[in-house]
Amino acid sequence: MSSDVLAPAAAPSRWQRFKDSQLVHSFSRDKLAMVSFTIFVLYLLAALLAPLIAPYNPYDPSAIDIMDSEIPPAWQEEADERFALGTDAQGRDMLSTMLYGTRISLMIGICAVMLQMFLGVMIGLTAGYFGGRIDSFLMRLADIQLSFSTMMVAIVVLAVFQAAFGAELYADLAIFMLILVIGIAEWPQYARTVRASVLAEKHKEYVDAARVMGFKSSRIMWRHILPNTLSPILVISTVQVANAIISEASLSFLGLGMPVSQPSLGSLISSGFEYIFSGSWWITVIPGIVLVVLVLVMNLLGDWLRDVLNPKLYKG
Repeated sequence: MSSDVLAPAAAPSRWQRFKDSQLVHSFSRDKLAMVSFTIFVLYLLAALLAPLIAPYNPYDPSAIDIMDSEIPPAWQEEADERFALGTDAQGRDMLSTMLYGTRISLMIGICAVMLQMFLGVMIGLTAGYFGGRIDSFLMRLADIQLSFSTMMVAIVVLAVFQAAFGAELYADLAIFMLILVIGIAEWPQYARTVRASVLAEKHKEYVDAARVMGFKSSRIMWRHILPNTLSPILVISTVQVANAIISEASLSFLGLGMPVSQPSLGSLISSGFEYIFSGSWWITVIPGIVLVVLVLVMNLLGDWLRDVLNPKLYKG
């Protein structure tokens, strides 16, 4: 026999294992997931490349002329070829403003979810692994947090901060405050999910083997148990990004979000609402459509991930 016959087959690379995974197989067969992911990538690229692809800089006062205010989109009469989607009440190009606004909305949504995930995973891991009084205390804390709606907490905190420190300081710290408030308000979703997964995993043989080998609790929690709880975390994160963007848009609409000088999609909708009945409908409607499509594709991706990563729901 030749040595080639006896030689063991080479182990597949990580990329090969990823291509052969159930996730990729399901994605390639689900047209709705592919379309949703493509649209989300386009949003992400548009947000990241906003300074390069935007026709104008909405943050540059020298590039804004109040005489250009409320110019309709290109397909209407009295349009201006310089502004494909028209202008807002301040004379800013709507296309440029929405590109920058999408950037801010995505930044707040993603960063807020990262904060939620960090707090929730830490608390859920600790509660589920140690149990007892620690578990009871942390879960009662989560129950108290869940008894308050995110919007109520955010409105109270942001309104008090704005009243105490002034609108000027609030405008400078608006992004940080929105990320902090939305992130802290939603951590129980992660904590409860992670705790349930840890309770199911911590009595399995691989955890007992790690304890017998003398590994510390922190290593067992983060290196052994946590990787087996990532599937539900990924599903929650996809949906929570959409929820965080909606929360930011709602707060901006109420005047407690991003200032007019740094528009997000929510503040754009808010700033144009008073003009919607005077004929300048595009100032509110076009950013509203952009926001609805973004949230819709995020929710569709979340539903697809939930179905694929849940063996009871996955149908192949």
